[in-house]
Amino acid sequence: MSAQQFKLTYFPIKALAEPIRFLLKYGEIEFEDYRLDTANWPTIKDKMPFGQVPVLEMDGKMVHQSVAISRYLAKLVNLIGSTDLENLEIDAIVDTITDFRSKIAVYNIEKDETRKAQLKETLLRETIPYYLTRFDSITAANDGYLAVGKLTWADFYFLREKIMTLPAIKKWITERPHSEY
Repeated sequence: MSAQQFKLTYFPIKALAEPIRFLLKYGEIEFEDYRLDTANWPTIKDKMPFGQVPVLEMDGKMVHQSVAISRYLAKLVNLIGSTDLENLEIDAIVDTITDFRSKIAVYNIEKDETRKAQLKETLLRETIPYYLTRFDSITAANDGYLAVGKLTWADFYFLREKIMTLPAIKKWITERPHSEY
């Protein structure tokens, strides 16, 4: 699709980089999928913008922030809204998904077992049902999609089962390196 050279740098896991990989594959954009060795992270970290990954390098220019990268790629592969208002709706649902994931991340990184048990209880009884109920309502109102009644980059960000049937994504899943997360 593009003569640009793309390189995606991330850890050897799916997590924040997988929606980016999905968008690149969906758009048939060739890219180097550089999965850095976590043991080398301390030597690489200072070379990354703001010391974090994922980073997408395009013809030598490094950009960071997974949502911003996904939004940019969505424009390249035409998975955006038709109007500014539709793009606002897409951005809002993606930001809501990020909020939801942040709440789950607090549980995942908690080291104190007592506090972790309390967080788990809150997640299972309140947080997860609260968000999933609303996401279900939103997808029901949008013909099975997260926004604007059609496939957008928001679906790549969260609705994995919806996009798993797309030929480019199915192919990527069979070819990608194995990772636990």
